[in-house]
Amino acid sequence: MSSAAQDRAIPIFLKFADVEFKVKVQNPSSSGNPVKAVMSKVASQLHIEQQYKQILRGITGSVGPCEILALMGPSGSGKTTLLKVLGGRLQENVKGTVTYNDVSYMPALKRRIGFVAQDDILYPQLTVEETLVFAAFLRLPSNMSQRQKYDRVEMIVKELGLERCRRTKIGGGFIKGISGGERKRTSIGYEILVDPSLLLLDEPTSGLDSTSANRILQLLQGLAKAGRTIITTIHQPSSRMFHMFDKILLISEGYPIYYGKGRESMEYFASSRFIPEIPMNPAEFLLDLATGQVNDISVPEELLASRQSAEFENSVIRYLQHKYKVDLEPKEKEENHRAAKVPERLQLAVQIKKDWTLSWFDQFAILFKRTFKERWRDYFDHVRLIQSFGVAVLLGLLWWKSSTATEAQLRDQIGLLFYICIFWTSSSIFGAVYVFPFEKMLLVKERKADMYRLSVYYACSTLSDMIAHVLYPTFFMCILYFMAGFKRTAECFFLTLSAILLIAVTSQGAGELFGAAVMSIKRAGMIASLILMLFLLTGGYYVQHIPKFMQWMKYVSFMYYGFRLLVKVQYSGDDVYDCESPAGCRSLQSSPSFDTVNLSGGLREVWILLGMALIYRMFAYLCLRRKINIANF
Repeated sequence: MSSAAQDRAIPIFLKFADVEFKVKVQNPSSSGNPVKAVMSKVASQLHIEQQYKQILRGITGSVGPCEILALMGPSGSGKTTLLKVLGGRLQENVKGTVTYNDVSYMPALKRRIGFVAQDDILYPQLTVEETLVFAAFLRLPSNMSQRQKYDRVEMIVKELGLERCRRTKIGGGFIKGISGGERKRTSIGYEILVDPSLLLLDEPTSGLDSTSANRILQLLQGLAKAGRTIITTIHQPSSRMFHMFDKILLISEGYPIYYGKGRESMEYFASSRFIPEIPMNPAEFLLDLATGQVNDISVPEELLASRQSAEFENSVIRYLQHKYKVDLEPKEKEENHRAAKVPERLQLAVQIKKDWTLSWFDQFAILFKRTFKERWRDYFDHVRLIQSFGVAVLLGLLWWKSSTATEAQLRDQIGLLFYICIFWTSSSIFGAVYVFPFEKMLLVKERKADMYRLSVYYACSTLSDMIAHVLYPTFFMCILYFMAGFKRTAECFFLTLSAILLIAVTSQGAGELFGAAVMSIKRAGMIASLILMLFLLTGGYYVQHIPKFMQWMKYVSFMYYGFRLLVKVQYSGDDVYDCESPAGCRSLQSSPSFDTVNLSGGLREVWILLGMALIYRMFAYLCLRRKINIANF
C-alpha cells in the first residue's frame, strides 16, 4: 500500500471526560388555543433551560488501538448520541472533552474516522463490487494506481467474505438484493477501504441472526487487532459476543452505570450485591439492571423496602448511578489523567489536513459514471417510454393533420401547444423534485466522510438526469409533430423541439430547487403541485389579460415564457388564415389568440428561460449545501 494510505491508519487514542449533550425540543403545539400559545411563548423566553432535553449526563472513558469498546444500554439511553459525539458528528450543545491523541476534534480528522450507521445506507441499484470500486476510486489517494485500487477492493471483498454476492445488487425497497448480513459487511467494507484509524459502528448486528452477528463481531476483532480503535453500540449481544469486547460502557437514561472490562462486569455488580438468581447471559443481566427490571436478581438490602412500590425500578437505576459515581468514575478519571502522553508525532499526524485526493474533474468523471449507473434504469424505464409513445400517438390522432384555416382550428392547435408545454413541464418537475429528498441520507453520509465536493455531486446529478429530460421529449416530438400537422420545415421542427427541450431543462431546475429547499418527499411533492398550478393558470392560454395586481405572477412563470416561445417559433406574423371568409385573408397577428404576443418580436424568451434555468440551479445548489451542512443522522 502507498505511504499516503498507510498514513491514514495511524493509531488513535480516544479519551472522553464528562461528556454531556442536550437537544433542543419544541414546545407542544398550542395552535388550538391562542392564549395558551402566547403564554407558552412567554414562558419559553423566561425559562430558556426548559427548551432543552438532557440526553447524556457526564460520561467518561477511553479506548485505544487494538481495542473494542461496546456501548450498551436500553433503547433511548443515549448510545447512538454518544457515538455521534465521539465521531465528531454532533458538536453543538456538547459539554465535556473529547480528544484524539490528546487533540480536540478538527475537520482534518474526518477522513481518519469511519462511521457505519445502523441503517445500511447504500445505493440499491449498484452491485456489491461496484459499490466498493466507486468508493475506492473516490476515497483512496490519487497516487495509487487503478490496479492498486482494484486490488484493495479485492482484498476487502475476500476479507469480508463477500465473494459469493459481489455481482449481486445491494437492493432494497422493491429491488431484490443481498441479505442483511451481507449488506452490513458491505457497509463496513465501504468504511475500511481507506484504513480508518477510528471505526464507529451503530448497532452492527441489528436484525441479524446469531451466526451472521458472530461473524460481524469476529470481523471487528480482526480489524481491531490490525491496530484500529473500534467503538460499537450494541443492544443485546449473545454471551459469546459479549466476551469479544475489550471494554463495556453501560448507559442508563444518559448516565453511565458501568465502565470497564466485560469479563469483570459480573464481579463488579456482585460486589454491589446485584446477583442473578438464575443462570443468565451477562448482556441480558446488564440490560435488566440498566432498565431497573430485577425480577430474577437479588438486590441490596437498602432497596428491598421499596421493592413493591411503583418507583422501585427508578430506585434501582438511581442506586447504580450513584455507585458508579462513587466507585468507578474517580478511578477512570484518574487513569485518564495519569495515562502516558501520546507521542508528539501522533498528535501532529491527526492535525494534518488532507487535501482532496482527486481533482474536481477526476471526481466528476467517477461520480457521473456512478450516478448514471445507479439511475439508468429510471432513464430507460419501459413505463416512461410507453407513456411518451402513447401520449404522443393519442395527441397525434386527436389533432390529426390540424390546420390554421379558421379561428377555431387555430385555437385548437394553440391548445395543443399549451398541452405539450404542460405535459413536459409537469413531467420534468416531478422527475426532479424527489431526487435530493430520496438521496439525502446517502449524500449526508458521503459528505460527512469528505468523499467528494458537493458541487461535483450536484453537477453530476443535474447533467445525468438531463439525459432523460432531453431523450423523451425528442422521442415524443418526432412522433407527434408530423401527425399533428405543424409546419413541415426542418427549421421549424428543430426550433420547436429546441423550445420544448429548453422548457423541460428549465422545469428540471425548478424541480431540483423545490426538492432541495424542503428535503422532504411529501412536502416537495405538495410544493411542486402548488407552483405548477399557479404557473399553469398564468401561462398565457387560459387567461391572457391578467389583472395588473396579479401580473407579477406571469413574469416569474417559466411556463408563460415557454408557451410564448413555442407560439413564436411555430407561427409568423406574416402568415395568413381565414381566407375563405367574406372579409378575405387575415394575418395571424390579427387573431385574438395573439393579442398579447408579438409574433415578430424576436426570441428573447430563449434568454429568459436560459437565465431561469441557471438561477434555479444556483439556488438549488445553495439550498442543498445549507440542508446538507445542518443534517445529522
